[in-house]
Amino acid sequence: MGQLPKPGELLPPAATFTPQHLAQRDFGGLTDAVEATAKALAATAVARDRQGGTAWEERQALRDSGLLKLAVPATYGGPETPWPDIYRIVRRFAEVDSSLAHLFGFQHLQVASVALFGNPRQKERLLGKTISENWFWGNATNGLDTRTTLTWKNEDGGYYELNGIKSFCSGATGSDMLNVTAPRSTDPADRVFLSIPTGRVGVKVLDDWDNMGQRQTDSGSVTFTQVRVEKDEVLGPPGTAGTPRATLRTLVSQLILVEIYIGNAQGALLNAWKYVHEQGRPWFQSGLERASDDPFTQQRFGDLRIVLRGAIALAEDAEQRLQHAWNRGDALTAQERGELAVAIFETKLAAASAALDITSKIFEVMGARATAAKYGFDRFWRNVRVHTLHDSLDYKLKDVGLWVLSGETPAPSIYS
Repeated sequence: MGQLPKPGELLPPAATFTPQHLAQRDFGGLTDAVEATAKALAATAVARDRQGGTAWEERQALRDSGLLKLAVPATYGGPETPWPDIYRIVRRFAEVDSSLAHLFGFQHLQVASVALFGNPRQKERLLGKTISENWFWGNATNGLDTRTTLTWKNEDGGYYELNGIKSFCSGATGSDMLNVTAPRSTDPADRVFLSIPTGRVGVKVLDDWDNMGQRQTDSGSVTFTQVRVEKDEVLGPPGTAGTPRATLRTLVSQLILVEIYIGNAQGALLNAWKYVHEQGRPWFQSGLERASDDPFTQQRFGDLRIVLRGAIALAEDAEQRLQHAWNRGDALTAQERGELAVAIFETKLAAASAALDITSKIFEVMGARATAAKYGFDRFWRNVRVHTLHDSLDYKLKDVGLWVLSGETPAPSIYS
């Protein structure tokens, strides 16, 4: 890692330089794999953001890294990497490529879904093959999209038939396996998770994702036409309505979003730091030779750094709490789970505010020339703006306020 340059000293190339005091680069035994993958993602991130579509080569880089297996428990042949370590890698990838960080994070969310909802035989098969087959998981689990149906068929020994459509199916394109949600009865609350091969007859992944941010998350739609689902492909017990531990899936998901916010904010700040040092021009009235010597520029960097550090501190505390809850297993109580939810909601609110602020205000320290399309600095704000709309921050704030006033914790749901 490079040290801060001396006055007048040329900076190393952008692809290899990161100011040591602004971003941690130690991931223990995973450092080489993480940094090699981050470098591969960074190399074409700006061009691919403009292009959109599926990042086939970069998805393969994630496969080849071996990092898709991190969340698989040791019982099923995985490394059982602690959640705080996985989240820091999500942050590192989001710093250079928010879309691929999203796919990476959601890979581990799908693994967690199987670990939390599956029965022992399902976990042995699905998690074991995640290791042996190096599976890339996609999802079709949008709980607010209720257009799927799961109907029992008595013929041929009995099976379910899946029909309908799901939207916001991040990572479905090119995946090996899909987690899907559907109601198993006329009661919409009787929602089940099922794990099926993406290539199964009747499954069609659509290329219809065209949003302003997170442009390579392949978050379009998936249609299901008379898709056969075997009984043992419906996860459970415990399923989604099991113990407080089973409800941790939502909180695992919320912290992935948090680290995508933070990663974008950190990437924006690092790019602004580099731009100011290499290309920044002091304001003509300042009487200074270097933009980095301008006291107003220094003040703005100080403000943005403090906001970012606050979000990181909250995130790392919440992630340690999640790991503790995860380790508690079935001994986890509803009250403990609820208090963890409050801590994660607080973190998400702070991280979203910090990321929106930082990714916008970097232009005030870089100036008008930094808005040129060739730099792609706007992608950080676009990614955060899209992702912070994932679920209502207002209702997260309401839940925190209710807890402050009454001690009442959020009820577990698909977003809480």
